[in-house]
Amino acid sequence: MTEQMFETVLVANRGEIAVRVIRTLRSMGVRSVAVYSDADADARHVREADTAVRIGPAAASESYLSVERLLEAAARTGAQAVHPGYGFLAENAHFARACAEAGLVFIGPPADAIALMGDKIRAKETVKAAGVPVVPGSSGSGLTDEQLAGAAREIGVPVLLKPSAGGGGKGMRLVRDASLLADEIAAARREARASFGDDTLLVERWIDRPRHIEIQVLADGHGGVVHLGERECSLQRRHQKIIEEAPSVLLDEGTRAAMGEAAVQAARSCGYRGAGTVEFIVPGNDPSSYYFMEMNTRLQVEHPVTELVTGLDLVEWQLRVAAGERLALGQDDVRLTGHAVEARICAEDPSRGFLPSGGTVLALREPQGDGVRTDSGLSEGTEVGSLYDPMLSKVIAYGPDRATALRRLRAALAETVTLGVQTNAGFLRRLLAHPAVVRGDMDTGLVEREVDGLVPDGVPAEAYAAAALLRQASLAPAGASGWADPFDAADGWRLGGTRAWTAHHLRVAGHDPVTVRVRGTADGGTELLLPGSGTPLRGSAGPAGGDRFTFSLDGVTHTFAASPDGTWLGRDGDAWHVRDHDPVAASLTRAGQAGADSLTAPMPGTVTVVKVAVGDEVAAGQSLLVVEAMKMEHVVSAPHAGTVTELDVAPGSTVAMDQVLAVIAPVEEETA
Repeated sequence: MTEQMFETVLVANRGEIAVRVIRTLRSMGVRSVAVYSDADADARHVREADTAVRIGPAAASESYLSVERLLEAAARTGAQAVHPGYGFLAENAHFARACAEAGLVFIGPPADAIALMGDKIRAKETVKAAGVPVVPGSSGSGLTDEQLAGAAREIGVPVLLKPSAGGGGKGMRLVRDASLLADEIAAARREARASFGDDTLLVERWIDRPRHIEIQVLADGHGGVVHLGERECSLQRRHQKIIEEAPSVLLDEGTRAAMGEAAVQAARSCGYRGAGTVEFIVPGNDPSSYYFMEMNTRLQVEHPVTELVTGLDLVEWQLRVAAGERLALGQDDVRLTGHAVEARICAEDPSRGFLPSGGTVLALREPQGDGVRTDSGLSEGTEVGSLYDPMLSKVIAYGPDRATALRRLRAALAETVTLGVQTNAGFLRRLLAHPAVVRGDMDTGLVEREVDGLVPDGVPAEAYAAAALLRQASLAPAGASGWADPFDAADGWRLGGTRAWTAHHLRVAGHDPVTVRVRGTADGGTELLLPGSGTPLRGSAGPAGGDRFTFSLDGVTHTFAASPDGTWLGRDGDAWHVRDHDPVAASLTRAGQAGADSLTAPMPGTVTVVKVAVGDEVAAGQSLLVVEAMKMEHVVSAPHAGTVTELDVAPGSTVAMDQVLAVIAPVEEETA
């Protein structure tokens, strides 16, 4: 560390990236300052920082997106520099300039580079002039609808409409039919305006079955620029990356070197400084024909896979470069060793079409060690709502080869428990076992094509078995503070005979009841008998690690976590609620499910539109309300014809997932 290194750095972000940056600051002996909104007062990043400053109410516009409040927090705590993380203001040129004007070092590229690369049209023209290949498409900014349509026809469908500002797939439209261009351009402009406040569009040739390859670059303020190899991000859903790996199985050494040099030239063309990523689209059948897409002028979510294969701490080098240091390595010093794969854990429910989820984290298990790393902003008790990004954590696995890294990541995801909040962990584990993924035969459309087969239909037998174990444990006598009557034990023991089964009748809404039989064994264990199974399964109804239940099913050991109050259990991203109805029966269900006549919130969010009032007659399928979360709208429709008898929300109401919004009394059928 040089004498110019900062003493105090403010982290202008939240969640897992704030925790990640704070970890490196601590290792470098730099004092960290966290900022938080009212919603994050007890968040993990707040507890782990050296000091923390409240910057406003829960709404991001009044806290994490408030330049004025962030600068005030920096001034109050004596920070010399600001690390923006990613998201929020990380790629905001105005924020970077405001930091400089306030005498703060912005730990990122110059504001001019952010502004240039944030405009996809200017960025494309700039790197093209530097000799970097770009996707054929429209040229110039501010094109009218007619000019965009003309460029699309000249290129030839299919084409991709893209907002010039913003990213993350928002506002992008794939057009395969030229007769639909006018409608699609209008829709793309609306989405771009709503997401970014700018409806400027460009049009590019669509490449069928493309692969998404990005190059990590690192540049200092003295002219030094190197690339740190590539990451493959082809596994995406709705243009959002969900699995990333380094290196890519697609590239040979010659293509890797050529793409790396193109990324370096792109960085030089805009006067870049710090860590950045140059993204390319690559035809899967011709990797040598790569095209520049955009440059992300910040640290990427997927940076850990590059760290693991290069041995470099990218956050540390962001700080060193921002403090004025020269890069300590040249291109020949960069070595890629082994393989790393990352999975993004998001608060979403695959069984509900990946709608955002939410709730309280009741129990948390995040794998670490033995080639596995988890970057997370979670802790038990964390409230996950709809105000911020749904990504909760990242699980990353490293191995000497790709097969080992994939195997370790699948095992790590199976161990991941975020009880109380639905996540996509189980979906990601199944995706990583897909034959095409294992072969490395991927493209950006693979997930959408295969999604139906990756979301299980129905209730897994494991859920019933775990619920029965939980019920069995609840029947055990207390016995902790003194003598317990052995005849109260629910272990199936009886005088002069074999142990008897205890029947647990379990029901899931929409499914027939299932009876799982449980009994104790002579050695203190537990056996389960599932419907259709003639062979008892060995399990544990006692605490296997505090609040876990383990058993074997078809030769595979399964572990479920239970909440402290014994009402929640879950594994692989599936969370279930066990509700007692009587001493021998229980309902296994998603929390908060209401009756068939009730309309419930499909995700935590805000009600933006209410189209009915109490007493209104409605038709089956009629649109009644709109709930929005994370810029995603979901229309709530009438389940059947009837009358609105209850309406519990109004425009602007904040709702939890599964909260009852309205009740529709069905039309009574006339009898003859």
